[in-house]
Amino acid sequence: MGLFNAILGNASEANQQDVENEFRPLLIEGEEIEGAFKVIRDMFIFTNKRLILAEKQMVGTKVEYLSIPYSSIKKFSKESAGIMDMDAELKIWLSHEDLPIKKQFGKGGDNINQVYKILSMHILK
Repeated sequence: MGLFNAILGNASEANQQDVENEFRPLLIEGEEIEGAFKVIRDMFIFTNKRLILAEKQMVGTKVEYLSIPYSSIKKFSKESAGIMDMDAELKIWLSHEDLPIKKQFGKGGDNINQVYKILSMHILK
């Protein structure tokens, strides 16, 4: 079911050990990974200090790491999938940016709610 969910764009919780191995070199002293979700090839990595968005190229091994301190997120939204619209969407607005970062999630996946909840816990404290 994991591959089927990935094809549809559903987020799945990433393997904690794999995430630790891949992202440990990017973390600063005292920073810990709290959770990670994979959407096709992209990942949301939540640490105790920031959100890291890893966007992997569809061809090749190139990866862009976008580091977002929680304090720079001014608002965020979740749009659920509808009957005719097959995708749910997460939007994150950063300070001093007019356009949001947008990430698509497949219909039926509950993980967009988990991602939204984790964002809420870090930003609304």
